[in-house]
Amino acid sequence: MEKKRMLTGDRPTGRLHIGHYFGSIVNRVKLQEEYESYLLVADVQALTDNFNNPDKVRKNVREVVIDYLSCGIDPEKTTIYIQSMIPETAELTVFYSNLVTIARLERNPTVKTELAQKRDVFGESVTYGFLGYPVSQAADITVLNGEIIPTGEDQEPLIEQCREIVRKFNSIYGNVLKEPKILLSKNKRIKGLDGNEKMGKSLGNAIYISDSPEEITKKVMSALTDPNRIRKDDLGNPDICMVAYYHNLFSSQEEYKNVCEECRAGKRGCVFCKKQLANNIIEFLKPMREKRAYYEAHPELVDKIILEGTNKAREEAKKNMKRIKKAMKLDYFE
Repeated sequence: MEKKRMLTGDRPTGRLHIGHYFGSIVNRVKLQEEYESYLLVADVQALTDNFNNPDKVRKNVREVVIDYLSCGIDPEKTTIYIQSMIPETAELTVFYSNLVTIARLERNPTVKTELAQKRDVFGESVTYGFLGYPVSQAADITVLNGEIIPTGEDQEPLIEQCREIVRKFNSIYGNVLKEPKILLSKNKRIKGLDGNEKMGKSLGNAIYISDSPEEITKKVMSALTDPNRIRKDDLGNPDICMVAYYHNLFSSQEEYKNVCEECRAGKRGCVFCKKQLANNIIEFLKPMREKRAYYEAHPELVDKIILEGTNKAREEAKKNMKRIKKAMKLDYFE
């Protein structure tokens, strides 16, 4: 039985952290066994809010790919490719731009939320590229005939916009494009070490897959704990302690139970608790760091994976664009 095609991706704006791992990567590793999997490194989309820092985007392309490979993404099962090396995507984006109004883009809840977060970048001058990135994302999906799109609830408006574009296109040019289906992730977003609902580099509250044991320990020692707990024998509240929160992720359930019970009874010191957590995180990430070190030592292998994946995706995109342009009556000499 032919597998359905799954498409997902990330902007290469920084190294991947444990929030990415629990939020999407662990899901992708599992799903690559069930679907024909394509994984996009969205460097063009990254430029929408990093247009003045191309070196950052370029460097992070390989860093992100190495993180993927370290976490279990298998290039034999998942095609990893670079967005900017698929020119058919840009061509299709131009075609789609005639099917979407500016008002509709401005109403997109995900775009509105991200615009609010990017005020320090844009001020009041929003670029055409940022406002229109849902159109580009629709092109990413449909140029490869993406059928299944695994993502979180916050991205659901973007996939719905893609579906709208597909329906509009098909109503004009015939039943040419597949309407993608969203596969909502059951994984919750991981909070930052400071208790923030979002983990990120700009917030300084993230543990990265590539962090050394020393870096992990230093970060964990600065994690937010119960602010009302001053002395070791003070009764604590693990429900508002990020150290307990992370123990639930990286420690055994028995350890986590002990952490909560001893914290509430004033029998566990925060320093000991943090050191125990740091060791558990270090052990959890050890196999990933080892794989990462291997790929860092063999950059030619990483480049080979990227090139082979991109060439495969490009051939698929060229084939689909030929069919799309024929439907649009743009196949003048064929």
